[in-house]
Amino acid sequence: MGQLAWEEMMVATNPTVQRRRLGIALRRAREAASKTREEAAGEIDAAPSKITRIEQGQSGLRLTDLGILLNLYGVSGPEAESMKEMARAGRQRGRWSAYRESLPTWFRQYIDLESDASEIRWYQTEIMPGILQIESYIRPIMAAGPRTDPDELERQVQVRLQRQSSLDESNAADLNFILSESALRRTVGSTATMRDQLAFLIEVSKRSNVTLQVLPFSAETYAISSFPFIILRFNDDATSDTIYTEDYRDAVYLDRPDDVKAYSRLWGELQAAALGAVESRRLIAKIADQVKESGS
Repeated sequence: MGQLAWEEMMVATNPTVQRRRLGIALRRAREAASKTREEAAGEIDAAPSKITRIEQGQSGLRLTDLGILLNLYGVSGPEAESMKEMARAGRQRGRWSAYRESLPTWFRQYIDLESDASEIRWYQTEIMPGILQIESYIRPIMAAGPRTDPDELERQVQVRLQRQSSLDESNAADLNFILSESALRRTVGSTATMRDQLAFLIEVSKRSNVTLQVLPFSAETYAISSFPFIILRFNDDATSDTIYTEDYRDAVYLDRPDDVKAYSRLWGELQAAALGAVESRRLIAKIADQVKESGS
C-alpha cells in the first residue's frame, strides 16, 4: 500500500473510524502474510474471537500487542508507524462519548461511521430513515423499543436529533435515500406528526447533497428487499465501504468485497425501479395532501 493511501487513512480523527480502519489494515496484512486468526491470537495470548473483534473495529489493542502482530505479518516502516498512530487515535474520546452508555452496543460503531462517511446510501422499508425523522415521529418509535428508562429514551432522542443536524453542515455527506411507499403511508404518532414528517421530507429532498427516491407499490421489480440496509462509503481508497443492517436487537457490519458488491448491485436495481427525485417529491406531496384530508 502506498504512502498516500496510508496518509489518507489518518485523515479522520473519529476514534471508532480509526479503530475500524486499523482493523481493516490488520486483516489485510494478516491475509497477505497467509496467517490465520488462530496464529495471530496465539502470538498475543488471546482467543481468536479477540482478533475478530479487533479486525472488525469493535475492540482496541495495546501497542505492545500491535507490535507483535506487525512483526508476525512482516509490516514495518511507514505502514507500521501509521497503524500505531491509528491505534493511539482509536483510544481517544469521540463526539458521541457522552451518549454511548445510552446506545445499544451494536449501534455505537455505526453512529461514528455515519459521521465520517463521504456518501450514505440508505434503503428503508417500513418507517422513515432515522436521520430524517422529526422529533414527534422519533418519540413513539423510541418508546416502543426495548429500553424503557425515561432518561435513556430522552438521550436516544437527542442523539437522533443531533445526527439530523449534521444535514446542515457544509461538509455533509452525499445522502441518497430510497424509501418504500409503505414508509410514507404507515402512520407513526398522530395525523399532525405525519403531515409534518412528510413536509420535512419534501424540504430535505431539495438540498443539494440529498437525493430522495420512492419505490412505489406499482414498481415492477424482483429486487425488492424486505429489510432495510445502509451502504457507507468513504473518501479514501484505504477504507472499505461498509454495509450496515439491523433487526430489533442486533446489527451486522459487512465490508468484504463480495458483500459490498452484492449490496451495491441490489441498490442499483432498487434505484432503477424507484421513481426519480422530482416524481418522488410529487408522490410525497400527494400522500401529504391525503393525510391532511383524513385529519380534517
